[in-house]
Amino acid sequence: MAEAGAGGVRFVKNKYWVVRHGKSIPNQIGLIVSSMENGKLEQYKLAPEGIKQAELAGESFLKVLKEDNIPLENVRICYSPFSRTTHTAQVVASVLDISFEGPQCLVLDDLRERFFGPSYELKSHDKYPDIWALDEKDPFMQPEGGESVADVVSRLTNALIKMESQFQGCMVLVVSHGDPLQIFQTILNAAKDYKGSCENDLTSRIQAVKIPSVLSQHRNFALQTGELRSVV
Repeated sequence: MAEAGAGGVRFVKNKYWVVRHGKSIPNQIGLIVSSMENGKLEQYKLAPEGIKQAELAGESFLKVLKEDNIPLENVRICYSPFSRTTHTAQVVASVLDISFEGPQCLVLDDLRERFFGPSYELKSHDKYPDIWALDEKDPFMQPEGGESVADVVSRLTNALIKMESQFQGCMVLVVSHGDPLQIFQTILNAAKDYKGSCENDLTSRIQAVKIPSVLSQHRNFALQTGELRSVV
């Protein structure tokens, strides 16, 4: 587990890895699908290439577990309810030989895709740079009708607190989407290095680093589809 702060204060109880969903049908056709209503539709699950990416991610994760002598019973998979992330989590669980319907796999609504707003929903991927330019300018500003970076931080904090309360000493794989995982890495990396009066409290740590100069840099943590990465 990662440790941070004076006197070796434990930062989190678990080890966290992330994987972005494999290449999805929306990725393949260049479509933004960010609302819960659309995101859960079966027609927007993984493309054949994405299934292969998810299998490779699962194999890579299994290799890490074996190298670190981590038993499968200590693994947890937490995933977004969207069809493309659920599909990815199912494939990874199958590779690891973990029951997807069992207690080791948990769906968390707060890991869902960032909602970019009605003016972007079901529109071309070409519009993403407009959102990221806004994020860099002011990560507290919402795209019209959508979520700001700061909004996503709030619900990711809820997800992290839930995982920390339910698991201890586990290897947790978070299966989510590009923007949420960029933001998740951003806040955890900043919180890990934070030293201040509230460093013993996870929520307070994240709140302390929830500032424009930190959040505006989330694109530095971009992931390719199916990419697996250690966080803390």
